[in-house]
Amino acid sequence: MPGYAFLLALIVVAPLAAPGYLLLRDAVSTPRSYLSDAALGLGELAPRAVPQDFAVAVASHVLDGGLVVKGLLLLGLAVAGWGAARLAAVVIPDAGLPGQFVAATLAIWNPYVAERLLQGHWSLLVGYGCLPWVAVCMVRLRDGSGGFAGLAFWLALAGLTPTGLMMAAVVALACVAAPGAGRSRWVCATVTVGLSVAAALPWLTASALGAALAAYQSAGAPGFEAFAARAEPGLGTLGSLAGLGGMWNAEAVPGSRSTPLAVVGTAVLLGVVALGLPQAGRRRAAVPLLILALVAVLGPAVLATGWGIGMLRPAVEAVPGLGVLRDGQKWVALAMPGYAVAAAAAVVSLRRFRPAAVGAALCAALVLVLPDLAWGVWGKVTSVRYPPGWPAVAAAINADPRPVAVLPAGPMRQFAWAGTAPVLDPLPRWVRADVFSTGDLTIAGATIPGEGGHARRVQELLMAGAPPDQLADAGVGWVVAQIGSRGEIGSAARTLAGLPVVYRDGEIAVYRAGGDSVGASPAQRRLAVGAHLVWLAVLVGGAAGLIATRFRPSTLR
Repeated sequence: MPGYAFLLALIVVAPLAAPGYLLLRDAVSTPRSYLSDAALGLGELAPRAVPQDFAVAVASHVLDGGLVVKGLLLLGLAVAGWGAARLAAVVIPDAGLPGQFVAATLAIWNPYVAERLLQGHWSLLVGYGCLPWVAVCMVRLRDGSGGFAGLAFWLALAGLTPTGLMMAAVVALACVAAPGAGRSRWVCATVTVGLSVAAALPWLTASALGAALAAYQSAGAPGFEAFAARAEPGLGTLGSLAGLGGMWNAEAVPGSRSTPLAVVGTAVLLGVVALGLPQAGRRRAAVPLLILALVAVLGPAVLATGWGIGMLRPAVEAVPGLGVLRDGQKWVALAMPGYAVAAAAAVVSLRRFRPAAVGAALCAALVLVLPDLAWGVWGKVTSVRYPPGWPAVAAAINADPRPVAVLPAGPMRQFAWAGTAPVLDPLPRWVRADVFSTGDLTIAGATIPGEGGHARRVQELLMAGAPPDQLADAGVGWVVAQIGSRGEIGSAARTLAGLPVVYRDGEIAVYRAGGDSVGASPAQRRLAVGAHLVWLAVLVGGAAGLIATRFRPSTLR
């Protein structure tokens, strides 16, 4: 089964096997990255990418950063399928191998994976892949056949992003309701909360030390309408979410989901799930997952309504950390374990036919109604090579890591050499220095302000063509002009004309501004690094416990 899951995942991301880097919307990979303040969550922006950036920065000292990101993405998809199959084996054992194949196929081959892949949410997909494993661990804890090491490992791995950890913790707590005479529900719930808090320390610490959440709060918690789940053709919002689609960004959707095939695909996926519901509903261990799946579909559907947005906005203004709920569709991932179990049970419901034939037919149906998930969503997810000037600019800045201002304005870039889709500026992940970023996003012509107040002031100075000394006084050490990207530069040419050029070619240029700023204090950095080390200890400790458990029986024999 792991071989089948790996093969299916490989078919999805096959173009990434070519040399180069993943650069697509929110997905950014670079040859090396560093433990800058931003990577530790101590910059102006909210700590949305911790401990992900810490993990990649550490790993990129051993392996090329592009390989690290692409490898983790492949791992996330493969473990999603393998975990779904394992969950089916534990909860619906009479479904056999055919049921496991169906569960694995549904977990990997669905609109959620396609849309999040196109949005560049590779680390979220790693967390998504951990969900069925978390469910397996908790079910086995409840029936007395497992220990806590697996739960610790999968929670920590899902915790590459805050959302991934939250989803994994929700799945674990839901499965506490599973029957069994093993570990008590109270013990399981308490340990889950404790492990989750330990794994969440990187972003909890960064949030406590920084002012990003307060800035988001003072801005009125923007972005709810733009990030609400979206209705796909012929389905409506609820139907789109039930079919594991409904991504807010209409540009990050496979072509088949913009045609009547979206209705057919949703009908097939829900039909497979519905076939197995009567059987799955009779298994007490499956019931919590089925209820969670229902909530995971209905909740984002409610939050996409005017009433839901009106209800959530005051809550987020009062508790800024709840801003993770504004992208409601990503929480539909919580439906996957329940869907996978029901899909496996469909083989039991159709047991009057040959199980192998039924399993093969259901797998084929799930794949055929979403044909353009294959080959990097029809070639949209590919490896990209940086122009030669980028390493030269990174080397110049890394030799004297002072704060960097970047042109054009805004955090998104559109390079001819990186394809037609926009991408987050790769520079912040390639240099030791902190890079000023406002965090502003433009969606459908509307700008959603980010938390970067100081970065916004620096940007305004550049756009107004301010004298170089004002830029230095604002703490700018370097200015990088990404000439190959479309975007606004205002009157910045006037400022650049007064700065010495360190490197310039047809794609990128770097100018020395000479300013500097303090950044996070040593004490703050120590606290942030310590919090990340706690997360790493949970991850490594869980993995070591799993390995020890696996080899202990043979040793005792």
